Amino acid sequence: MMTHAKSADWNPRSEDVLNDQIAAYDAMRKRCPVAHSDYLWWSLFRHEDVVRVLEDHETFSNAASNHLSIPNAMDPPEHTPYRKIIERYFTVEDIKAFDPECRQIADTLVADQPRGETVELMAGFAQPFALRSQCAFMGWPDTLHEPLRQWIGKNHQATRAGNRAAMAQIAVEFDGYIKQQLVIRRDAGEQAPDDVTNRLLQEHINGRPLSDEEIVSIVRNWTVGELGTIAASVGILVHYLAAHPALQAELRQQPANLPDAIDEILRIHAPLIANRRVATCPVEIGGRKLEAGERLTLIWAAANRDEAVFGDPDAFDPERNRDNNLLYGAGVHVCPGAPLARLELRLLMESLLANTHEITLVSDQLPERASFPACGFSSLPARFR
Repeated sequence: MMTHAKSADWNPRSEDVLNDQIAAYDAMRKRCPVAHSDYLWWSLFRHEDVVRVLEDHETFSNAASNHLSIPNAMDPPEHTPYRKIIERYFTVEDIKAFDPECRQIADTLVADQPRGETVELMAGFAQPFALRSQCAFMGWPDTLHEPLRQWIGKNHQATRAGNRAAMAQIAVEFDGYIKQQLVIRRDAGEQAPDDVTNRLLQEHINGRPLSDEEIVSIVRNWTVGELGTIAASVGILVHYLAAHPALQAELRQQPANLPDAIDEILRIHAPLIANRRVATCPVEIGGRKLEAGERLTLIWAAANRDEAVFGDPDAFDPERNRDNNLLYGAGVHVCPGAPLARLELRLLMESLLANTHEITLVSDQLPERASFPACGFSSLPARFR
């Protein structure tokens, strides 16, 4: 690994960047598409470069985590059997089976929202939906909603600060929630519920049962990604439709267009900023030379707005942009939970559009943008009518 210091091409934690991440990343894509910083190492902003990394897991390894991370921080062949296990939980049948419960969660939450009054969308709508749907999918009790909500905030704060000690402690706290659910199901024996968490206890890898540490890692990856990105996605979608009343009206009349519209809105405004990789050998990318062991950050929020691929990045064109949209990644590490995320977002937006007449922003209360590592909005005042 290279040990001598590099000069920084940008500061990801500067006020200008954090105040408007999307605009800042757009500017970096044009000014310095492969940029170094102390905080994010090598950041890649272009679609072409990000796709190259995604498709070459031998040169750009996923093993960039300091703790056990299954399967995110693994490469083939180690990654492959774990991936096969995980994919079994997101089959067409599994998603179809979860549809009625998820639909009920969406309908109940939409019905509970006041009409004609200002609603703080993130705390009162987006986060509760992410928490309720994820806990329901895993078979977890409602009593975990509030601890997990608080945990998300602490995790983002520690990550933003780069506080490794706090991040380690927060990880231990989350692991405790999961281990408690494993104990409950083991103690219940044959009376344990037939849910996703209990099914994981029955899984085997390479001829042996999954260890508790492996189960915890799998569930941590599912849940951390799910809670943060689903809540961010809901806020982004509601904001976009409120700001684009013609599209909102069109989707009310043609809800069958929602799946493509949702993916395209989330291409324009990413719910997930970035993922990490590490170079396994010396390599040149985007005109910059990296040595073995150097880390990379793939900036989804920039790659998915690359003018070289999408033209005007803000132009809403689902059909044109569908095949190049990196919303759920690409390659061997493409998000296995994409079918679940798409179901949840579709059902919530279907319910919201079917049970309201109009979604508007609040003219005298501006939204607050979320700061890295989150994206979307930290506060979003809106009204349903």
